[in-house]
Formats: sequence, structure tokens, C-alpha cells
Amino acid sequence: MKGTMTDKVKLRRKVFAEVARFAYEGGVPEELDDLPYKIVKADNDPFRKSIFLERAVVGERLRVAMGLSFRPVDEYAPISRGVDESMIAEKYYEPPLIDIMWLACHRCPDSRVFVTNGCQACLEHPCREVCPKKCISADKYGHAVIDESQCIKCGQCIKNCQYNAIIRQDRPCVKACGMKAIKEGEYGHAEIDQEKCVSCGMCLNSCPFAAIVDKGQIYQTIKAIQSDVPVYAIVAPSIAGQFGKDLTDKKMKEAFARLGFKSVYEVAIGADLCTIEEAEHFLREVPSELPFMCTSCCPAWSIMAKKAFPEYADTISMAMTPMVLTARLVKKRHPESKIAFIGPCLSKKQEASRKTVKSYVDFVLTYEELAGMFEAKGVDFADIPEGEPLRKASSDGRGFAQSGGVAQAVVNHIKRIDPEREVKVVRAEGLDECMKMMKKAVAGEYNGYLLEGMACPGGCIAGAGTLQPLNKAAYSLSVAMKEAPVERCADSKYADLLPALENIQEELEREKAERELEPAMKKEELYTLKYK
Repeated sequence: MKGTMTDKVKLRRKVFAEVARFAYEGGVPEELDDLPYKIVKADNDPFRKSIFLERAVVGERLRVAMGLSFRPVDEYAPISRGVDESMIAEKYYEPPLIDIMWLACHRCPDSRVFVTNGCQACLEHPCREVCPKKCISADKYGHAVIDESQCIKCGQCIKNCQYNAIIRQDRPCVKACGMKAIKEGEYGHAEIDQEKCVSCGMCLNSCPFAAIVDKGQIYQTIKAIQSDVPVYAIVAPSIAGQFGKDLTDKKMKEAFARLGFKSVYEVAIGADLCTIEEAEHFLREVPSELPFMCTSCCPAWSIMAKKAFPEYADTISMAMTPMVLTARLVKKRHPESKIAFIGPCLSKKQEASRKTVKSYVDFVLTYEELAGMFEAKGVDFADIPEGEPLRKASSDGRGFAQSGGVAQAVVNHIKRIDPEREVKVVRAEGLDECMKMMKKAVAGEYNGYLLEGMACPGGCIAGAGTLQPLNKAAYSLSVAMKEAPVERCADSKYADLLPALENIQEELEREKAERELEPAMKKEELYTLKYK
């Protein structure tokens, strides 16, 4: 439902805007207790059955947007409890990053096959005839009835009903999770197994009740902006078209300036540098040292691969991600600054919390959260005069935002270095498909290949924090790629800056050591993921 202003989207946007407004206006903690009444007014239809429940849900969302955890359910606690501890520029969110609010969870049925009122009580009743467990009978009117205690969910009745009167319902969040990390809790509410979760955010997008939330740093970013330390924004390539036609490339710098940022850089710069690193890594190590190489820019994909296939963790490219490379470049130019990454990805929040990244990336915001800041400041893109263009990186660098773009950029650079080298590529989008790709790779089917994984179907332009539907985002990105000053990363004005980033090898060694310390899944969990 990207690009459609549903009640779920309205709720998230209102919360983000109010948190941003609260920060910009310098509110005191106790003012948060009044915000649910401002957001859910008595003269408006509540989004849920009860206005009191809706306000309780909004209260939790306000806390989460400031990086805090849910309040305890067995004791009284105002929304503002503990907020003062987060009202500083340096505060990061309390783990877990993504969680399910039991107040809002609908306890949806999971893996349920049932007969709708579309059943015509037909004479043939094929559903009964094909059922291997003979668990379908007829009521007194001849309509089909399924004994759910005996049903094995084989789907034969669904396939054979000519009226499409039998359907299967799966819990949306469970269906969306490629890591099989969501299960039913003791009271029917969905629960996330945080050991398996890689923070891709697909469950958050899929939940129609807005019960799944991600913690944010809107407040902390604004407090940093209001401090004496300059804050620079770095924006992912997928920003193309996310805020509509009025926020053009030539208006981007002024738009961010109106939010208080010192300046803004495009992360496609880091994508150009990442391309060079990954191409050289591939040429150097595949197949002499590694059977295949996986791209590293999507953190949810790389975490999944490391968790589910820890023995193949070294096949993931050691190149730093575009976010980190761009942040390093900005910090090198402005050592006393803070960096806010703006992008489509929830998993980037998790990446930025790693020890090797914290010193470069101070804040991570999604486009949804950024939209809340624009609303709080009343920024009208139509009134912004055009200035210097933001985008100066290559077409290949911008292409990182779409599925297939990373691998294509790396192949293009490899061909530039070694025109005779054949580079075989396989790619997958969506963690369930990425899992299948890795199974084949470890089985030896992709020896010598470059593997590109994207956690979000469609790539970063379909990330959990995006604003536009995939087709519009893809078109806007294609336009941005065509408008690039150069086509290949090696021709970018930033390509020669890679050697100037100090201590790269030291950072790579630290990154490698950190990866080795990351806990692998339990054997039984690996079995479930790989073979069931």
C-alpha cells in the first residue's frame, strides 16, 4: 500500500510529525502525556474500536519513536516515564529495534483454511472428494464445513472449488518474514524471535493494524541539530522521487537546510567507492580463496547469511557499505561533525549501532521519519528555489537502490579492469529467496559467482521506510540514473578519494573480528530455516 494514505500511514506520519515538533519546540517530558489527545481527537473517528485503545497505542508509538521501549503492562506508567533520559543528542534506541505492540496486535488467524459464504452447496462438492483427510462435510443446507482439527492445509479443496469459496489465511507478518522469526505467543499475539530477526521491516509493512513498530532517533537528531555541533545529512540513492515532483535534485540542499542540517551529501558517492572495493575483492579472491562472493551493501541480507550460514560468513564482501564509506568521507572533511543517514531501510539502524560504524554514523532516519520533520517545520517544497544539484555520483552508484543494481555496477567495473574476465551473477530479492540462493551456493551450484542479495523485493526503493509505490520509485530512480554526470563509478570525481580514507585495512580487520564474534543460530533453528 505504499503511496496510499491509509489510516495506518496517517497514524505513523502524525506520530513522527508530533515527535519532531516536540523536539523543535523544546517541549518538556510531561507534554508527551498530552500528545495522544492531540493526535486522536474526540471529534474524529478512532482508527480502532475504542478511542481509549487508540490513544494508548499512540502513547506507545510516541515512546518508540523516541527510541524507548514499551511501558510495563502490569503497573501504571505515564508516557513520559524515562523520556528525559532520551532527551539528549547522543542517546541511541533501546533494543530491540523492531517489536510488536500487543495492545495493537489483532491476533490474526495463521495458516487457516476455511469456507466462505461464497460456497454454493453444489452437487459435485469436489472439495469433499479431493480431501485426503476426509475432513470436509456438509451442513444441513449443503454448504461445506471444514474440521480444522483434522485439516492438514494441503490446499486441494482450494484448488478444486470452482467458486473460489475456500480460502487460506496466513498471518500477514508471518507470511512476510523470510527469516521465520515471527510466531504466535501465549495469548495469540504475534511475537518476534529477536535471535532470528534481521530488522528488514517487511513485517512492519505487512501488518494492517500497525502493531509492529521500529524505534527511531527523530528527537535525538533534532537536538543534535540545535546544538553547536554541525550535523550533515547523507541521503541514499533511493530518495529519488520519494517526496514527489516538487522536491527536485536542485532543491534538496535547501530543503535539508530548512530542517537545520549543515549540508547534505548523496550516498551514491559511497556506492561508487563500494563498487570499486567489491570488484577488486572479487578479482583478488574468487575463486582462488573463496568459492563465491556475496555483496555487502544490504545489512539485512548480510546478517541473514551470517546467521544462517556462519561457516560462509567470509564469502560476504569485506567492502564497507555505501552508508559507511560516505560517512567516513564526510567525517574526514568535517571531523567535529555528526552524521545522519537518511534512507529507506530499518536494518541500517541496526548496522549503525555496530561498534565499527558508531563512530561515523550518529543517526539513522527513514524517509517516513524525515517526512515528519518536514511537516513539523512546515517546509513547502514548491516554495524552495532551485540551487546547486545534489547528485554528482555515477549512474552505477545510484543504481544500487534497485535489485540487480549492485551486481551490475560491480560487473561493469570488473570488465573495466579485466575485459576478458567472465563474471557470472545470480541475485535474489526477499529474504526467503535469498535463503534459497544461499542454499544453492553452499551446495556448490554457484562456484565462481557474484551473489547479490536484497532483503526487500525490488531493492532499496521498496524498503520499509519508503513513501512511494515500487513502480513510481523505480521510474524516478531511472530518471536520476540517466541524469548522472557519468555512467561508471571509475569516472566519478570521487573515485580517487578511496585511498585517502585512512585506516581502511584496520577497519576491515575490526569488521572481520566483529563478524566472527556474532552469535550463530542454534542448530535446530538452522535446520528449520534451511530444510523446512
